[in-house]
Amino acid sequence: MEPTMHRVKVWDLPTRLTHWALAALVLLQYGTAEWHWLSMDWHFRFGYATLALVLFRVAWGFAGSRSSRFADFVRGPARVAAYLRATLARREARTLGHNPLGGWSVLALLLCLAVQGVSGLFGSDDITLFGPLSSRVSDGAVALMTALHKFNRVVLLALVALHLVAVFAHLAFKRDNLIAPMLHGWKRWPAAVALRFAPGWRAWLLLAIAAALVWGVVAWGEAGGAAY
Repeated sequence: MEPTMHRVKVWDLPTRLTHWALAALVLLQYGTAEWHWLSMDWHFRFGYATLALVLFRVAWGFAGSRSSRFADFVRGPARVAAYLRATLARREARTLGHNPLGGWSVLALLLCLAVQGVSGLFGSDDITLFGPLSSRVSDGAVALMTALHKFNRVVLLALVALHLVAVFAHLAFKRDNLIAPMLHGWKRWPAAVALRFAPGWRAWLLLAIAAALVWGVVAWGEAGGAAY
C-alpha cells in the first residue's frame, strides 16, 4: 500500500529567490565577460550584487528558516560517506531538504562565488579594467587576485556543471524533482512535517546589511582610486 503523501513546505521565499538570483547573476557575469552582452561596468555591478547575496545567504544559513540553516544540512565526513555508499548501493533514503552531499555542494558553491567576487574587487587587466580595491593593494597582489579570478572561474563553472548533473540525475534515476520545490517551495512527502520558518523582515534586514557592507567596501575602494 502506497503511503499517503502530504504537501510539505520545504524552502522559504528568501532561499528560493537567492538561489535563482545567484544563478541569473552567474550567467549575466559570464555573458558580459565572455560574450559582451553588456559593458564591463555591468559585470562589476553584477559582481557586487553576487557578493551581497552570498553574504546574505551565509547569514541566512545561521539565522534563517530551519531548512535553510547550515546546521540542518551540513553533515560530517562519516554521514557523507554513508550517503555515498547507500547511493552506490541504490538504497539511500530521500531527504526532505539537502542530502549530506548536497549540503557540502551548497557550501562549495557559496565559497567559490565569494572567492570570485572578492578576487574581482582587486583584479585588473592593466589597461581599462580595475577593481575598486585594486588601488588599495600592491601590483603583486593585484596580479595574484587577477590570476585567482581567472582560475576560480573555471572551478565555478565546473561546480555549476556538477550541480546541474546531480539535479537532473535525481530527476532521471530517482524520480526526485529538486527543481519544482525550489520554484514554489513545496514538496510531496510521506509524513506531515511542519518546519520552522523565519519571518520575512529578518531576511530583508540581513539583505540590507549585506548590501550596505558591499556598497561600503566598494565606495571605500573607489575613493582610494580617485585619490590615487
